[in-house]
Amino acid sequence: MWKLNQFNYSRRLSDKILIGDLLLGGDEPVRVQSMANTDTNDIENSVAQCLRIVEAGGELVRFTTQGIREAESIGKIHTALREQGCNVPLVADIHFNANAADVAAQHVEKVRVNPGNYVGTVKIGDLSDYTDEEFALEYQKIRARFIPFLDICKKNNTTIRIGVNHGSLSERMMNRYGDTSRGMVESCMEFLLICKEQNFDRVVISMKTSNTVMMVQTVRLLVEEMEQADLHFPLHLGVTEAGDGEDGRIKSAVGIGGLLADGIGNTIRVSLSEEPEAEIPVGRLLVSYISSRANHAPIVALENTERSRFEYSRRVTHKVGNIGGENVPVVVASSDGDHAIVPDYILCVDNVFAADGEMYPVYTAESKIETLKEDDSAIKFLKLSYSNLTPDLFQFINESKDVVIILQTDHQNGVGEQRAFFHTLLNAGCTVPVILHRAYEEDELQQLQIKAAADLGVLFIDGFGDGIFLENDGSIEVEAINSVAFGILQASRVRVTKTEFISCPGCGRTMFKLQTVIARVKARTSHLKGLKIGIMGCIVNGPGEMADADYGYVGAGRGKVSLYKKKECLERNIPEDEAVEKLIDIIKINGDWHE
Repeated sequence: MWKLNQFNYSRRLSDKILIGDLLLGGDEPVRVQSMANTDTNDIENSVAQCLRIVEAGGELVRFTTQGIREAESIGKIHTALREQGCNVPLVADIHFNANAADVAAQHVEKVRVNPGNYVGTVKIGDLSDYTDEEFALEYQKIRARFIPFLDICKKNNTTIRIGVNHGSLSERMMNRYGDTSRGMVESCMEFLLICKEQNFDRVVISMKTSNTVMMVQTVRLLVEEMEQADLHFPLHLGVTEAGDGEDGRIKSAVGIGGLLADGIGNTIRVSLSEEPEAEIPVGRLLVSYISSRANHAPIVALENTERSRFEYSRRVTHKVGNIGGENVPVVVASSDGDHAIVPDYILCVDNVFAADGEMYPVYTAESKIETLKEDDSAIKFLKLSYSNLTPDLFQFINESKDVVIILQTDHQNGVGEQRAFFHTLLNAGCTVPVILHRAYEEDELQQLQIKAAADLGVLFIDGFGDGIFLENDGSIEVEAINSVAFGILQASRVRVTKTEFISCPGCGRTMFKLQTVIARVKARTSHLKGLKIGIMGCIVNGPGEMADADYGYVGAGRGKVSLYKKKECLERNIPEDEAVEKLIDIIKINGDWHE
């Protein structure tokens, strides 16, 4: 049975399966894929975009497949690509139409089905709780429809992806388990157990949500459940509705990178609200960076077993100034500048300057403990790494109430080493606040965004860290570095400092020019700090994923938009050219607007 090693990187050994000519899982490299945003019935443009994705390095390509017509069209795309010498496996993306899945399975190498809406409910119009009999009846309905689909896949050597989305969890699972990770896992396990019963092993699984914390915890929980059931299917990782630009990259790296750091994941898709081929370099960078941790020097530490990896709880710390305790994590910058969001502290050589002008000393692990004891500063910053933690220094830290640790690492597996430090503190009951520090040497901003988010986001998701300090010895501006730091905190859901835009990447179902609309909404609302605004191309995941957003803008038809507050639709089928102003009106009416 595979068990996560919190400190030493090793990949979960999944089953190895074949998707067309592509091997996935086992000891194969993590495969990078994308999804086309063309109309699947537009064969020429779909083929052209697929070729661009493959040229960028994509190893699988997915197309939305709403109905029988699209299922036939993806077969034509498949044929056209093979005629041009392109053998990339194609994936048909099915949501509502099980009949379309049956047809698509005969034309392409892989079919994705969504348990949340694969089969309609047995309680149409009835909002009462499911009885055990009704719950079981719906399972039998699912089973009766799913097994014939598996038979078609067996006959055609077609792989399937069981893709559970938080935004489209079935009414039945919501009724019994609520809007939870447990509900997502139970929904998936039902389908997996049917596959096991039917001796069908060409299966990939995904558990997706726009909430990075929930995404990481849900996948971890699923892996635990699968190991208990002796199931070892490969996993597809992704954060839905991640957005575009810096936010989309950081959010994806926090969620996907966090699981890859755990050794979990066999294929990934970075969902950006940009052209699909732009997703591939981001995904490949993320996979390469995490994979470089393989065969690192061992990290020895004792795991604290009292903390759950399946639910969030912040490590308990005492307060030193505005650091630790109930305070949100602080941001430390390496130098002053014209910051859009002002950092809480500036570290300059041997001193830290607070935003209010106060100055505090910085010590290192080589500093004499007596010198630290004699210093009566309100805050004393102490730079050290896990390897510096001698018994005498640890005792001093444990007894001090005015020390803040700046935790450094230059280990090949920095995530593992910094985790080891926190578990050592937990085992000793030490409540000293800790600022996570990482140093990089990047000249390209995307490199810094991906690496820093993958390194630090998972630690914040684990409940560790009372602050963040990024340094970069490269040509990236200080303001951009500062923006990455705040972005990591927001993507990890530990500190909100700006509007969060939850936007889908677009596909053949999208009802408007997504990138244009995102830019338009951002231009009018990006000053509304602390709000979450969802921008969705269609209704498939829109209202569900937007349950985590304050307001939503969803494609309802060609040229039509529906507007939401949480899950409640307040305006239906508004002309697209009026929708942004109507959205602003709704925000104002609900008291969340400011100039």
